[in-house]
Amino acid sequence: MRVRVLGVDPGLTRCGVGVVEGVAGRPLTMLGVGVVRTPVDADLSHRLLAVEQGIEQWLDEHRPDCVAVERVFSQHNVRTVMGTAQASAVAMLCAARRGIPVALHTPSEVKAAVTGSGSAGKAQVGAMVTRLLRLGAPPKPADAADALALAICHIWRAPAQNRLQQAVALHAATAPTTTKGRTS
Repeated sequence: MRVRVLGVDPGLTRCGVGVVEGVAGRPLTMLGVGVVRTPVDADLSHRLLAVEQGIEQWLDEHRPDCVAVERVFSQHNVRTVMGTAQASAVAMLCAARRGIPVALHTPSEVKAAVTGSGSAGKAQVGAMVTRLLRLGAPPKPADAADALALAICHIWRAPAQNRLQQAVALHAATAPTTTKGRTS
């Protein structure tokens, strides 16, 4: 089943967005890529509003089945990680408001899915995104390429994750229950 995914590489100054459509194991199609930018000197609340408005426009235009957001991880610069977390929360809120499922992927998961190495550099990710989507050049800036990589990662990983979740649910539903040390 073809799926359309909006990838979001959260950031307060540059929030990468990219839409990819396809099926795991088949050629994928890029439907759009860009960056939602906010002015560094603007008030935080206005910057978050600008990110929200930008993501809403992408959701309106592309109508994704799912939104894949980079999972925020601890960085040395607390200010940077706070802005990233805030932009991430805005993206998740926009999707939830519309009833669109959200998937979180770590940077190493995305890199491993796209390049085969969880420690790949930005240039490697950009090169593989270009190759996988049959683009003429790597998307610029790197935030845009990272957003496409998130969407690709989700398309490739979601079927396996869904099967795993179904197996866990089936096991839980069929496992004997225990009451006071006895199985029923």
